[in-house]
Amino acid sequence: MHEPSYTAALQLLQSFIPYAGRTYAGGRNYDDRSNVSGLSPYIRHRIITESDVLRATLARHSPQAAEKFIQEVFWRTYWKGWLEMRPSVWTAYKTELGAALNRVQTESGLRRNWEAACKGDTGISCFDHWAQELVTTGYLHNHARMWFASIWIFTLRLPWTLGADFFLRHLLDGDPASNTLSWRWVGGLQTRGKTYLARPDNIEKYTNGRFRPNDLATTAIPLDGPLPPPAGPLPASARIDPTKRTGLLLTEEDLSPGWLLAQITPVAAAVVHTTPQRSPLAVAPQVQGFTRAALDDCSARFVGRLGPVAYVDAAHLETWAQEHGIEQIVTAYMPVGPTADALANTRTHRMIRPYDNAAWPHATHGFFRFKDKIPALINSPEMT
Repeated sequence: MHEPSYTAALQLLQSFIPYAGRTYAGGRNYDDRSNVSGLSPYIRHRIITESDVLRATLARHSPQAAEKFIQEVFWRTYWKGWLEMRPSVWTAYKTELGAALNRVQTESGLRRNWEAACKGDTGISCFDHWAQELVTTGYLHNHARMWFASIWIFTLRLPWTLGADFFLRHLLDGDPASNTLSWRWVGGLQTRGKTYLARPDNIEKYTNGRFRPNDLATTAIPLDGPLPPPAGPLPASARIDPTKRTGLLLTEEDLSPGWLLAQITPVAAAVVHTTPQRSPLAVAPQVQGFTRAALDDCSARFVGRLGPVAYVDAAHLETWAQEHGIEQIVTAYMPVGPTADALANTRTHRMIRPYDNAAWPHATHGFFRFKDKIPALINSPEMT
C-alpha cells in the first residue's frame, strides 16, 4: 500500500533507483509490481516531483541505461502538455460522460453490464481480477490498464468514458490528462485509426501464464469521434507582486511547494481538497483519504513557513483571503482537470514550474516527436 507521505515517497524512490536501468527495461511489461517503481501516486500529486525522480535516476544510471524509465516519467508530462493545449478535449469528455451516465439510468442492459464490469463480475477472469485489484488497492500495472481498457471498449462494448471515470474514481494516481488521453488512445480517438487490441497470447505472456482469456474481441475498430483539435497556446505563468500581502493556496496538484516558498512569505495558507470533484459519482474513500492525508503531510512538512493553515472550500476562498487581509493568492498552476474546474472562478496567481514550462511546448504532436526532446530536457537548467 502507498503511505501518503513525503518520507514514504523518498524511501520508495531510493529502493527502486538501483533497478531503474536495464532491470526495469527488461521487466516493465510484466504484470508484476516488483518490476515497476510504484511511484506514480507520489509523482501525480508532486509529493516528489518528476525532477526529483529524474535526478535520482541519472545519478545512478546513464541516460541510455535508464532510457525506458525516463521515458515513462516523461509520458505523464507529455500528456499534461498535450491537454493544456487542447482543454476542449477534457470538456468533451465530461459532456460525453454525463450522457453515458444518463444512459446508465435509462438502459437496464447497459446498467447491468456496467455494474458487472465495475464489480469484476463479467466472467472474464483476468478482467475481473484487475477490476477487483483496482477497487481494493487503488493501483493497476500500466499494461493491465491497457488490457482492461481494450476489453472494456471492444469486448464488453461499454462507453469508454464510463471506463475512464471508473479509473479516475479508484486510481490513487488518477490523472485527468494521462487517464483521459490513454483511454482515448486505446479506443482510436487520440491517434486517428490506431487502436489497442488486448490479445490472449500477449496477456498470457505478460501475466506469466496466470491468464489466457477466451472470447475476447478479435478486432478493434476505432470509435467514432471528432479529430483531436489543433494545439492552442499554452498558459503563461503569473507574476507575483512582492509588495502585496500574500496567501498560499495548496491543492493536490503540487504538494512540494518549496519552490514557491522561495519566492513568497505567505501570511496564511489555504488548503482546498478537490478530489471529490474527479467524478459525478462517488470517488473511492481510499483515494480521497490518500489525497487528504498527503495534503496534511505537506502542511506538516512546511509548518512554520506557511502561516496559519486552514482547509477552505473553493467557494469560500476569497472570504478566507479577506479575513487575513490577503491581497494576492499564489498557487502552483493547476493543469486542466477537476481542480482547475473547481477553482475556475477564483482570483489566484497560478505559477507554472520551470520543468513544465520547458517540457510542455514540445507536446504539440505525438509522443515520439516529443521523445526526441528528452535528451535536451534532462540536461536543461529546468531539470535542476
